[in-house]
Amino acid sequence: MTATHEPAVEELDDTDLKRSITGRQLFFYVLGDVLGSGIYVLIGAVAAAVGGAFWLAFLVGVTVATLTGMAYAELVTKYPRAAGASLYVNRAFGIPAVTFLVTVAMLASSFAASGSLAAGFSGYFAEVWAGPPALLVSILFVVALCVINFIGITESVVANVAMTLVEITGLLIVVLIGLGTIFGGDADFAVLVDFDGGDNWMLALIAGVALGFFAMTGFENAANVAEECTEPRRTFPKALVGGMVGAGIVYVTVAIAAALTVPVDQLAASKAALLEVVETGFLGLPQSFLSTLFAVIAMVAITNTTLVTFVTQSRILYGMANEDVVPNVFAKVHSSRRSPWVGLLFSGVVVAGLLVASHVLPKVEDVSVVERLAAVTVLLLLFVYASVIVSALKLRGEDETPDTYRAPTLLLLAGLVGNLVLLGYVVYDDPTSLWWSLALIGLGVVLFVLEYFFGSNDRPEGVERGDPAALKD
Repeated sequence: MTATHEPAVEELDDTDLKRSITGRQLFFYVLGDVLGSGIYVLIGAVAAAVGGAFWLAFLVGVTVATLTGMAYAELVTKYPRAAGASLYVNRAFGIPAVTFLVTVAMLASSFAASGSLAAGFSGYFAEVWAGPPALLVSILFVVALCVINFIGITESVVANVAMTLVEITGLLIVVLIGLGTIFGGDADFAVLVDFDGGDNWMLALIAGVALGFFAMTGFENAANVAEECTEPRRTFPKALVGGMVGAGIVYVTVAIAAALTVPVDQLAASKAALLEVVETGFLGLPQSFLSTLFAVIAMVAITNTTLVTFVTQSRILYGMANEDVVPNVFAKVHSSRRSPWVGLLFSGVVVAGLLVASHVLPKVEDVSVVERLAAVTVLLLLFVYASVIVSALKLRGEDETPDTYRAPTLLLLAGLVGNLVLLGYVVYDDPTSLWWSLALIGLGVVLFVLEYFFGSNDRPEGVERGDPAALKD
């Protein structure tokens, strides 16, 4: 391929995204998205599954996620484009059906995560103001995030950095309380090696990892803003892997602090386990103030995660519209804000629909739709992660430059095994989540059918839909 030089002044048309995300901003983007809300809402459930050694479940989960992140980092340095996993699978196999399946799985997981998080936001909001109906709060929350994303990616990333600092502050408070317990001589370190699973400690650990894996996700969203990063080949691997390692250190430290401060059975029974830690009285502040403070911090954390999921949804739609897999209207960006506004609007409508359903369908099943959406998110993402690792291995030796990052093969294989083991457990533990996944994937089928029969064909002559040759370089 002949080398080309960028023009002095970049000319943008109505399908070009703006490169404005620096390496430092991307690091916080990844860190904030991975930390997100999971550690605030899932730590009690993980403690119930594993026992006092639940910190190990977070360590294993973040390790598997980081190994997967290495595959993303390698592929982004080859293809710094929006569309993420869909683009990589498309490059690796060139099979439209496979590309479509991965694309829709990624979209479906993001929609499910947004719905679950928005419902969680309304729950914490009720701790501060119990007046408005939960459904109304959730929908207004979705609308607000769509508006922030419409204003622009730079503003979204700046908001992400600010919210990341707030949620990290909350977690640091928990760590300080844990240190106070240790230095006060009240810590029982034996609890850190206690497994409730007894002889089935390995199964208990896998169960804990599967429960907590929702908290490990989010790093894949960074791949979908690669086209908006400055110098992605140089900055992306460091920012992605660094963000994952940073999140892992925070998760494990917080889990250890919680286990040493509060009895595990008390953590397991609580829907706000970190609040149990703060209310131990170590800080000497009124309990009502601490409850409100942590409710606000949790809402910020949820907002941070959900903000990035909306970025992901619109960028996936944008990237795949350029490949004629979904209607071309999703490739349009606003003339002044440079935001893919059609994708944002569509995402908001879909997530709002899931929220409405979540207030109707819980009566049909024993498991609430909010909980089900979290399980669906994990199931679909584990499938996507495994596909990305396989794609990275298959594309070895192709489209490489001296700046291409190359992840260790053995670590990628370990990540693949980890993803497949967790995927098998999720299906085993909650087979109904498969049907929910298929229902969400059906939404993508509708988009594909609309494009196939009614969309315009702007591919080069002789190139089939989904063929990697159709991508612009």
